[in-house]
Amino acid sequence: MDLDLKNKTALVCGASQGLGAAIAEALAREGCKVGLLARNADKLNRLVTDWGAQGMNAMALPANMGDWSQIEAAVSAFGMPDILINNSGGPPPVDVTKVEPDLWRRQFEIMVLNQMRLTELVLPHMRAQGFGRILSVASTSIVEPFASLAISNSLRAALAGWMKTLAGQVAPDGVTVNMLLPGSFATERIDKLNAAEAEARGVPVSQIVSDSSGDIPVGRYGEPAEFAAVAAFLASPKASYVTGQMIRIDGGVTKSL
Repeated sequence: MDLDLKNKTALVCGASQGLGAAIAEALAREGCKVGLLARNADKLNRLVTDWGAQGMNAMALPANMGDWSQIEAAVSAFGMPDILINNSGGPPPVDVTKVEPDLWRRQFEIMVLNQMRLTELVLPHMRAQGFGRILSVASTSIVEPFASLAISNSLRAALAGWMKTLAGQVAPDGVTVNMLLPGSFATERIDKLNAAEAEARGVPVSQIVSDSSGDIPVGRYGEPAEFAAVAAFLASPKASYVTGQMIRIDGGVTKSL
């Protein structure tokens, strides 16, 4: 299927690795000019070089999602996008009864406030041209909270409420707003979580992987490219009637309806 994405522009946050990089690559392969926003300039530059050699158009935009001035500078350098992929690294596992206030504040700025501000920054361009796509990468913990991820459970749910409200307001202008809820994917993030759980339980990481994979109906972790394919469709004109949704991409592991 041709997704009609040629010559569209896309700004992808958290694009240096994992699901963010996979989404950016999928959009670039469909013909988008892609801005790669993340802290690690070396990783971004390597992606730009590698993809450029394959005929893809990407631009490195080193910036920290916790620093609004850096985000503004990145948008100024890239230009207003047609597609925005909000995405940030996940917070550390915590005991819900012992979270420091400063940690809440820092993570709120990264995971909620700056994503809202970035969305508000690019929306006038999208609404004026009658086309825009806002996607936020979140987690299935929004619908089934994980005991060790209290910060993620709480803050991603807050963003979900805001995005659902926004979706109804901008839909008449041709702008869709959706959230992607990944389950377990073979990324650096899950490697860190598995290592932490293995240490806490005193077992090998391989056992954690085996146990968690066994709970997934498809029997394995997802590949980032599988996640990115769904994101690319939702970012395209083909998905113009899909908005205000939380799309679970989790191999069937979420048990709620």
